[in-house]
Amino acid sequence: MIEKQWFSEWFDTSYYHILYKNRDDDEAKSFINQLVQFLKLPTDDLPVLDLACGKGRHSVTLNSLGYTVLGADLSANSIAEANQSSNENLSFIVHDMREAIEETKFQAVFNLFTSFGYFDDQSDNEKVLNSIHSMLSKDGVLVIDFMNATKIIVELVTEEEKTVDGIKFNLKRNHDGNHIFKHINFEDDSKKFSYTERVQALQLSDFSKLLSKTGFDLIRTFGDFQLNSFDAETSSRLILIAKKV
Repeated sequence: MIEKQWFSEWFDTSYYHILYKNRDDDEAKSFINQLVQFLKLPTDDLPVLDLACGKGRHSVTLNSLGYTVLGADLSANSIAEANQSSNENLSFIVHDMREAIEETKFQAVFNLFTSFGYFDDQSDNEKVLNSIHSMLSKDGVLVIDFMNATKIIVELVTEEEKTVDGIKFNLKRNHDGNHIFKHINFEDDSKKFSYTERVQALQLSDFSKLLSKTGFDLIRTFGDFQLNSFDAETSSRLILIAKKV
């Protein structure tokens, strides 16, 4: 049994979804459309996996483009909401990304919106990638959409306040050399709450080593949702396209 960690608790709360409720769905749809055009994945082939799918917004878009899609996420609450969009070719499961989904092969795995590097131990990153490798078909494709840690660290907003649905979230951020932290404090119904997000500050060189070690060939990088070239100093994202070797 895998020990419960910060992400399994925070991501499963209603407050997580309140804080991030204003994510740009149109931007996400446009991103998926451009990715699919670049990858040229056939719709009549094996299914695709949206790994760490949250409430399934990327899964729904992939499905609307003709793909059979499985969305997987550790948060039972997120999957319960995602299941409202399920159909014959779109399904969702509660699943830990460090473990392979048995007896299923995918032509592509999408890991989007900085859904990687949540762990304390680097070996857990390898577990994720090894699991993905085992689930991909021959020449299968992996897409990782991660923050550009280099730019974020330089421009880190150390303190911020956001009010969403009447809840005032006090956010503090810091970088300890290995992780980027976001400390989230708020009060609701006369109760005080405190959560901390912790993501490894992985850079392109780190991903290159990880992917090579786990049997992937990094074939392309992009720097934003419009698939412009990656630049460590200016790009908003680090998007990696890798093929199973």
